[in-house]
Amino acid sequence: MEGRSKRYVQVVVRFRKDGRLRPLVVEFDDAHHYKIDKILDVRRAACQSVGGVGDRYTCLIRGQESYLWLEKGRWFVAAKGQE
Repeated sequence: MEGRSKRYVQVVVRFRKDGRLRPLVVEFDDAHHYKIDKILDVRRAACQSVGGVGDRYTCLIRGQESYLWLEKGRWFVAAKGQE
């Protein structure tokens, strides 16, 4: 995908009793917080568009599928350009 960059983001996470975690909200900045409506899939995968390997969360946010990555303890998204 053209014009994408790795953008590290803050994520509000719930830790379950069984040790698994569930991301609840993605915080891009002070003005842009996005509630994750549903986790559709979690798998180990490479991010082809911006590089990196980690746990890829396929999320439903505002009716759209989006990927959220957890790589070495840090969350990122493949954000559209402008940076």
